[in-house]
Amino acid sequence: MKLYLTALAVFLPCFLFAQVRQISAEVPSASEVSSASEVPSASPDVSDRPAVPVSYRGITLGMELDAVKEALLADSVFGYRGERDVSLLPGETRTLIETSGSLFIRRAWFQFFGGKLYIMTFQLDTEHVDYYSLYTSLTVKYGEPSILDPSKSLWTDDICTLTLERPLTVKYVDKAVFESLLSASGTKKAEYDVSRENFINDF
Repeated sequence: MKLYLTALAVFLPCFLFAQVRQISAEVPSASEVSSASEVPSASPDVSDRPAVPVSYRGITLGMELDAVKEALLADSVFGYRGERDVSLLPGETRTLIETSGSLFIRRAWFQFFGGKLYIMTFQLDTEHVDYYSLYTSLTVKYGEPSILDPSKSLWTDDICTLTLERPLTVKYVDKAVFESLLSASGTKKAEYDVSRENFINDF
């Protein structure tokens, strides 16, 4: 009997200690419970954003020059006077239509490259339209702007860039054409710099 009690006194604490360790391992810590209860925030899906518009009053980026002329003649919002509002810009195949507007639009500019429209710019009348109202409307339609600073708000996707500039100008830009022109301009600038350096070195 004494031997039994001695064995029980030796092994019982070991057994109880092992059980406590097992229970402790199975019970999650407070930090683990907190982590498990946290739901990861969903990152915004850019693909869900509405597409940036490429047209205004039936005039669409990429339209031929003659088609834009016809659209302007048919729209009383613009004071298009025909060929007197058309001019050639420096550079190959670059054309500009500059026309007046009525009431909400002061002036409008349509720039063409290779005979196709790639920039539309509208200067709005601040006596009838304000920046905040237009910004609010665009944000509701197309989401928060990609770029926002004191001078402008900009919405963009793979096709078009829409810019709202202060005091009150709206601009639509064909992204692919504009970037190709920027790239070509940079190449010409580099060629000019090399030619200038060679000219100076000749002395």
